Amino acid sequence: MAHKKKDIHFEVSERKILLRILDIVMVITGLYVLQMSIPDYDYLIISSTNTVQILVLMCYIAIFGSIFEIYDLRQSSKLDVTFKNIVLTASTTVLFYLFTPVLTPFLPEQRLQILYFFLTLVIAIFMWRWAYVTFISVPRFHKKVLVVGEISNIESIVKPLNQSDPYYKIIGFINSEPDAQSLVKFKGLKEFRPDELLDIVKKEKISEVLVASYDSENIAPQVYHDLIYLLDQGFSIREYTQVYEEVTSRVPIQFVGKEFYRYFPFSRSNQNTVYLFFQRTFDIVFSIIGLLFCLIILPFVAFGNAIANKGPLFYTQDRVGRNGKLFKIVKLRSMVVNAEKGGAKWAEKNDVRITTFGKFLRRTRLDEVPQFFNVLVGEMSIIGPRPERPFFVNELAKVIPFYETRHIIKPGLTGWAQVKTQYGASVDESLIKLQYDLYYIKHRSVFLDLNIIVKTLSTILYYRGQ
Repeated sequence: MAHKKKDIHFEVSERKILLRILDIVMVITGLYVLQMSIPDYDYLIISSTNTVQILVLMCYIAIFGSIFEIYDLRQSSKLDVTFKNIVLTASTTVLFYLFTPVLTPFLPEQRLQILYFFLTLVIAIFMWRWAYVTFISVPRFHKKVLVVGEISNIESIVKPLNQSDPYYKIIGFINSEPDAQSLVKFKGLKEFRPDELLDIVKKEKISEVLVASYDSENIAPQVYHDLIYLLDQGFSIREYTQVYEEVTSRVPIQFVGKEFYRYFPFSRSNQNTVYLFFQRTFDIVFSIIGLLFCLIILPFVAFGNAIANKGPLFYTQDRVGRNGKLFKIVKLRSMVVNAEKGGAKWAEKNDVRITTFGKFLRRTRLDEVPQFFNVLVGEMSIIGPRPERPFFVNELAKVIPFYETRHIIKPGLTGWAQVKTQYGASVDESLIKLQYDLYYIKHRSVFLDLNIIVKTLSTILYYRGQ
């Protein structure tokens, strides 16, 4: 049967685990080769007596590797970008490793050993990443997918999946509607006839059939029969919204319809007393630290504001908070005075209203620092959907389904949408941001929060704020 001879492929989670595990294996192997090759080397010896020191090194590589994006699958497919990120990861790892001598080896007498240690990390990880790009990031390891479903939204079905995972290859589609008379001839994706389903699965070595139908009752009997046959043979057949959410980390609200309760089994963390207690404790502690940081940088910001951003240092603005309650957000001003005297406007890329100094504040996210006050008083949280202005909430709620659902939790200083996509400057971009926000609400957890914090650090370090 067709499913018995499929190409090897790796899921997104499997590739990320593979990258992490082999990074550690290669580093340990590299350090072992180092100590065997250079008799005088004694900074970090691979042995059972140094278990704690080795574990600390693994943790540092995992943490800083995430911050500097060596586990980002799109970045990992480009060797030049990967090498730069590996150097940054190794540099930061070595720096922190040297400054935690309680858990790590004391500084060696021969400082040259630190250079050996650093070069070993870079070379070991890069050798594995070269092998990954050369042998694993190739078509043979792509996941070949056939879409079966209604063709009215075929482009909106295919495009997000192709953009999110370069190894998830949709090779064609079959119109499952019973009254389909002829091929649609959709540009950019090959269409097959319904009676070709079994043959295409075998011929193209399909790994998975993706069913994208609003109503299973509308699937043609022949197609339905072939899908059941494949399922009985142990073939992977999956429903589109589940795959969309898994691959893109977004909730596909445009495909949800009236049965929203099936798609929004929100995370238990939203009602978990222990989680909420620790989240609030984290908010208070972190906001106090943030406000202290704000006091330290304020003189420098005030000086820059006086020279290149003339006008008030702060500004306040109404935003919509939890359960639709209004509050005033506090920010460092990054736009010209009276930027919206003609009425509310979307902030755009290269917005002429943003001053030169304001661009710096936005890029570094320093303009958001005063919002730690909003976090401290409980109007916001560190992590959550970004609070939007009442005018835009009213407008977007008219055209985007479930838009106001994002208000069931506190808005955040940073969030899943902020680290995964660009500034929402249109209805379409706001739809994408909402998909990310609902994904966060649906999957809210300590691990997702940590992921957001790490990605936020990456955004700041790579100067990607807007």
